[in-house]
Amino acid sequence: MLNQVNRKNGNGNVISNGNGDYKEPKKFLFVSLESLSGDLAWTLKKEGHEVKAYIKAKGDTDVYNGFIDKVDNWESYKDWADIIVFDDDEFGEIADKLRRNGKLVIGGSVYTDRLEMDRDFGQTEMKKYGINILPQWQFTNYDEAIAFIEKNPDRYVFKPSGNVPSSGKELSFLGQEEDGKDLLELLKQNKTFWLKKVPVFQLQKFVSGVEIAVGAFFNGQDFILPINVNFEHKRVFPGDIGPFTGEMGTLMFWSEPNKLFKMTLEKMKPALIESGYIGYIDINCIVNGKGIYPLEFTARFGYPTIQIQSEGITMSAGEWLYKLAKGENFELKTKKGFQVGVRIMVPTLLVKSIDKETIEMYHDLPIIFKKPDNLEGVHIEDVKIEDGVWRIAGRSGCLLVITGSGSTVSEARQQVYTRIKNIMVQNMFYRTDIGSKWNVDSDKLQTWGYLY
Repeated sequence: MLNQVNRKNGNGNVISNGNGDYKEPKKFLFVSLESLSGDLAWTLKKEGHEVKAYIKAKGDTDVYNGFIDKVDNWESYKDWADIIVFDDDEFGEIADKLRRNGKLVIGGSVYTDRLEMDRDFGQTEMKKYGINILPQWQFTNYDEAIAFIEKNPDRYVFKPSGNVPSSGKELSFLGQEEDGKDLLELLKQNKTFWLKKVPVFQLQKFVSGVEIAVGAFFNGQDFILPINVNFEHKRVFPGDIGPFTGEMGTLMFWSEPNKLFKMTLEKMKPALIESGYIGYIDINCIVNGKGIYPLEFTARFGYPTIQIQSEGITMSAGEWLYKLAKGENFELKTKKGFQVGVRIMVPTLLVKSIDKETIEMYHDLPIIFKKPDNLEGVHIEDVKIEDGVWRIAGRSGCLLVITGSGSTVSEARQQVYTRIKNIMVQNMFYRTDIGSKWNVDSDKLQTWGYLY
């Protein structure tokens, strides 16, 4: 077991002796670019821990009001905190420095930031550590990308690179034409607009198959078991129709290390040790009968991944976060079976900051629970409480993540959609098909042998 000696915080106070002191209330400081990890922070607060959160985005001023305490300057509280949680990219340099100074930190390292934000670097590192990758090309010039497709007609996927805002990431495009003419036309027509939103991007050769991600928590020296296998649903409407979003819902389960993990994420262990990273990391892949094709890293908590993982983790959040931050080698206690999470949205999601009238129309609207004493599986996103009433906050249009679990996918789906019936919000929408492809996809995955 790692870090079994006493560790001290910035004030010289002992904060860890490896003897189960996670049972004592702790002070958690969450540092965010935008409102993302409030549900985890709220969970810690309900467990009796002290929690403070800093959110940089100005449009998220009222998000989490009434749920958790927020601060205007996180650095004023870094010595106050027992554990600091960075829930997004761009904090790697700060996180590395804090760790070197003896602070317990979850999330962030210079290396893992670059793995996710620089797709070209991420793919190069995969190849370096023996992971099979698809042909891909990175560009900063749209005319060069147009000339490339004209010279090399094929089916491609267009992906923003770098830590672009969520509105930029939604410009991902999955080409449908085998000669790439659909993407070529979009590049020609939209290059001026896209250059402002996505200055760095990647073209990746398209491959058909099942999209699947494998992830795990990493304690600085090793992966914490079990691993997590998940299936994201990124488009707005059922049947994978409409624009890409951050995520509309996910099916997942916890597993012992399988072929998928061993051929991808496990191979990154030496690099993660060298980087000193502590936190969650996963690799999203396309798999088929010919092989595994990793697409990209997520080197942070995923959203709504962490909310859905909370549905399946049976340990208290304070315990597993504290043990992870300390570098302990422990087993994460999880439910058997499956978890399903569904995001509840309002039309603000589709207009973002472009349509201020729509944003104002939905801002402050109440979120009503038919049975207010039954909030099982309800996880918060951009909401607040005022005078005891839950209301829409911020600008994102992402309100809640509703989760369910079961020994089968069918049972988990039934539970989550039953729980959604308890919620009333004007013009709310959500996908009704999260996890519905499992019967077909699981047959393929079992046949190909990736889940063993």
